[in-house]
Amino acid sequence: MRTAYRVETVRAAERALMARLPAGTLMARAAAGLAAACAELLKPRLYGARVVLLVGSGDNGGDALYAGARLARRGAAVTAVLLNEERAHPGGLAALRAAGGRAAGAAGAERLIARARLVVDGITGIGGRGGLRQDAAGPAAAAAEHGVPVVAVDLPSGVDADTGEVHGAAVRAELTVTFGAWKPGLLVDPARALAGEVRLVDIGLGPELPPEPDLVALDDADAAALLPRPEAESDKYRRGVIGIAAGSARYPGAAVLTVGGALHGGAGAVRYAGPAGGGVIGRYPETLVSEGRPSEAGRVQAWVVGPGLGGGPEAGTTVADVLAADVPVLVDADGLHSIDPERLRARSAPTVLTPHAGEAAALLGTSRDRVESARLASVSELAARYGAVALLKGSTTLIAEPGPEGRGRGRGRVLANTTGTPWLATAGSGDVLSGLIGALLAAGLAPLDAAALGAHLHGLAGQAAPVPPMASTVTEALPGVWAALSPRR
Repeated sequence: MRTAYRVETVRAAERALMARLPAGTLMARAAAGLAAACAELLKPRLYGARVVLLVGSGDNGGDALYAGARLARRGAAVTAVLLNEERAHPGGLAALRAAGGRAAGAAGAERLIARARLVVDGITGIGGRGGLRQDAAGPAAAAAEHGVPVVAVDLPSGVDADTGEVHGAAVRAELTVTFGAWKPGLLVDPARALAGEVRLVDIGLGPELPPEPDLVALDDADAAALLPRPEAESDKYRRGVIGIAAGSARYPGAAVLTVGGALHGGAGAVRYAGPAGGGVIGRYPETLVSEGRPSEAGRVQAWVVGPGLGGGPEAGTTVADVLAADVPVLVDADGLHSIDPERLRARSAPTVLTPHAGEAAALLGTSRDRVESARLASVSELAARYGAVALLKGSTTLIAEPGPEGRGRGRGRVLANTTGTPWLATAGSGDVLSGLIGALLAAGLAPLDAAALGAHLHGLAGQAAPVPPMASTVTEALPGVWAALSPRR
């Protein structure tokens, strides 16, 4: 599990730890980890390799300078480009010069970068706000223009550490070496896409960090621990019966794909209610099909409603019928057009919403661009406003729950999904995800866990499916993913 903390929390932990350690210990630990990562990238020949440090003011620049000193002592030709000579870290600069490195002003930065094998971004790090200033944007752009790999110190400069937002020019790194703890921006696009590979260097902050992180990303071990497994006494009802209200005359395939996601998500049984029963039975004869209202389909432990319903009045009637049930409900796609915050907050059973950015924008009364650029804020606002677990699909899938103070107030836990592939941006992929999460809800998982596990499995299936995948081949890849995560019997 990767746990991420906001800058304010990390800074407080650093202060608490520094109070018990000799001065400079944390910076030395950070510089050692940074230098080791840079040396690895410079293999097989570190001696004589040209390294350029882009050095801003403050501790981020100090980390770069001390790491540069370590590289210089091992024979690298290290030059620090000082973007603010008066405010460069004095101890780090002295250490670099003592080790044989040199310093230069920003005027000749592009020429130095063009000849370098590696650039180290020590411009702003986690303390920066907004995009890069003009004096820093030029050298950052030069590294990209000349194809020189960049190692970011703690965080690519120009991105927001707390939110993952990018407002203006920013560094694109091949590797980010972050210290003490992950920062939320390293797990959330668009910043995540700029960070490249992320390596965490332990500097001893763990005991000083609070038990509740600001953002969590599950790994395979976490997902495996959440997988529902039948016991010896299990029958199809104990394993979970999921109801599916999806599809229409125009979109019958949505019903088939949603049912497929549910069946491959471990459901004991699937009840389908809707007009696409013929197509569902033809593909999945295991399904229990009815043509009446969802409430007449029989007993279920959870419902999925919305995929492929279309935009007519029948869709609103179907959604209302499902939301009246006293079981967990997942609302997706066309079903999202027929909900309102007051009605969802009044439900006694939990609700899960799974919009993409465009649907989330409509629910929040904002623009799609705003949702995509501020994903963390958007998913938290969705959860708070609608009193539901919100799963915001996209390049970074985020899952948020309502705040602990009550539905519609405060901020609850937020999880980031880091599995998946851009190939999952294909028609019907979201229908499969809805059915999968619905099955996990029916199996008894808490809504936040069901949504996070479903996103994790769906992403792994997207990676495992033959390229280019279709929604149906993603569905077919789910059993293999499930088996790979399950312990051997």
